[in-house]
Amino acid sequence: MMRRVGGQIVKPVAGFAQGFSYPVRALKMFSEKPGLIKFLLVPFFINLIVFSLTVYFGLDLFDHMLETYAPTSDVWYGAVLYYLAWTLATILTTIAVFFTFTVVGNLIASPFNELLSERAEAMRKGEEQGEPFRLRKFISESWFAIVVELKKMAIFIGCMLILLMINFIPGIGSMLYAVLAPLLTLFFLVVEYMAFVLMRKQMTFAQQRSYIFQHPVLMFGFACSLFCLLAIPFVQFFCIPLAVVGATLVWCDFPPR
Repeated sequence: MMRRVGGQIVKPVAGFAQGFSYPVRALKMFSEKPGLIKFLLVPFFINLIVFSLTVYFGLDLFDHMLETYAPTSDVWYGAVLYYLAWTLATILTTIAVFFTFTVVGNLIASPFNELLSERAEAMRKGEEQGEPFRLRKFISESWFAIVVELKKMAIFIGCMLILLMINFIPGIGSMLYAVLAPLLTLFFLVVEYMAFVLMRKQMTFAQQRSYIFQHPVLMFGFACSLFCLLAIPFVQFFCIPLAVVGATLVWCDFPPR
């Protein structure tokens, strides 16, 4: 089955590549619509502060772990222990920084990300001004957005804990974990960023999930693109706004059936 988008026929086999391209399309939109940049500034500086703090405390955690598990020793196995502890500390610090930045940064910046999504959709449709800004409405919607973010965080953490328990099942546990954990992470990225536009459309979580599963290959490509951007040092500063605008463009190109 093929779907017409913007006057062009999109084959299902091209869905992954199209989904993967949406952050790049978002970057192009920022360059073509300079007026959109002002809605980027607050989330950008929030992400910058959160990232700087997580790196600072992450390095402190790194040093503490090395001092605890790899004390200075003159024996030969001391060097082996040091390098093993260094590797473990690096992995744990990277995970802590990645998770803290992604979750906490989104939590704090979520109200501004919704505003960015709203303005991006208006500009995409040729409505340069969009809906007038109202402080009272923004404050009420900000509280709602933060509560929703907290609920999503709780669900994601709960699912990860379940997967960790599955990992301890003898035989197939590790195999299942190796497959399900990345898929859960990718699904969480899609839900996280598509929600900024889907919640504005007053869609329930069940409706959001239904919309996402209507375009599985497209969403998978979009999630993989975001995961790659989040894995690149310092690109994380720009990943979140690109993801928000990219998700908005997905909605504009693929309205509900």
